[in-house]
Amino acid sequence: MLVLPTATYRATAFLRAAAALQVECVLASDEAPTLAALMEGRVLTIDLGDPNEAADRAAAFAERRPIDAVVGVDEASVISAVTIASRLGVARNPVDAVAATRDKRRLRRLLDAASVRQPRWVEVHGDAAGSAAPGASTAVGLPCVVKPVDLAASRGVIRADTVAELSAAIGRVDALLRRPGLCPPDEDPPLLVEEFVAGAEIAVEGLLTHGRLTVLAIFDKPDPLNGPFFAETIYVTPSRHRVAVLDEAIAITQAATQALSLRDGPIHAELRITADGCVFLEVAARSIGGRCSSALRIVAGDREMSLEEAILRHALDLPLDQPRLAAGGAGVLMLPVPTTGILRHVSGVDQAAATPGVVAVELTVPVGQAVEALPEGDRYLGFVVARGSDAEDVEAALRRARRPIGVDIEPLREPPPA
Repeated sequence: MLVLPTATYRATAFLRAAAALQVECVLASDEAPTLAALMEGRVLTIDLGDPNEAADRAAAFAERRPIDAVVGVDEASVISAVTIASRLGVARNPVDAVAATRDKRRLRRLLDAASVRQPRWVEVHGDAAGSAAPGASTAVGLPCVVKPVDLAASRGVIRADTVAELSAAIGRVDALLRRPGLCPPDEDPPLLVEEFVAGAEIAVEGLLTHGRLTVLAIFDKPDPLNGPFFAETIYVTPSRHRVAVLDEAIAITQAATQALSLRDGPIHAELRITADGCVFLEVAARSIGGRCSSALRIVAGDREMSLEEAILRHALDLPLDQPRLAAGGAGVLMLPVPTTGILRHVSGVDQAAATPGVVAVELTVPVGQAVEALPEGDRYLGFVVARGSDAEDVEAALRRARRPIGVDIEPLREPPPA
């Protein structure tokens, strides 16, 4: 059973992986997907906002069609997925462990208790005036970062260099979280204020088996992520940092997953590399988001496969012999939304696709649709995937592919609907 929001980017890749493995796949989603007509009897509509109700519906479904494994394919579905798996008796992670990855307060407390190196942090509650700013800046120092406790893709993450900027950032994130569906009515939304950690950022993609981490890929993020907002642009692998640095990053990631009691399945972790060593930022109990996974090819034994096939093999206890990144370089260019408005045109796509080394260009927002820039937005306009002989070749190809792409967005007079 794949548990996923209807709007996810990930469904097609997982369904292709299931087809390659010749395993039957059930889709559990908050709305019937467009593929529902082709999957009669294998679609289950659930409320992703109510994991216990989702588990009830899945249990009733499983009485008619037994389920061997449950996989949550992205951030919005992992809690429902592990709750369903627990109800069906096929869970490999504790529900509380996955829940800790979705609440940055709990994550920070558990990492502190295990002495995992991470940013200094303090919890505050949002308010339009940002009145918590003076105390928070004293606790963590300046510059610092404001972030919601449970959003992903850099949504609501803002750097502040002064107390005045921090006050404004708290108020801005508070306004975002009071949108319908993001914060319960009449509740002050919790926020974190964290020390800003300067340094290069990396992402660790791995699989846990009985608590032991197997690293599949380590991505460099060569474009500096210094704020004030944190739109990610380029991921390339294998990492070009020193082996000793990467070994430290892997060790800290292993320690962090142990601190959270994560036991099994995919993880996606992010760290910063400083002059004094690695600092752990956060971890998700799922694989890399967006279309980024399409850059990766995984080798296990004598087979080469997609990341999604490796994840499904792992979940179903199918052969997966020493999975590792295929030889060569791989990477993805994400196209952030540059400004809020109506997307009117994206030019240069054909030229980007013709760039040597580029294997795919995909736009994920239809022309005519409203788009919203960070920190309020949570979408990318599209993805460019490249492969090559090494990471340097791939990064160069992605930068060449970016040059001809132009984006025309008509500004909105009113904010887009929540």
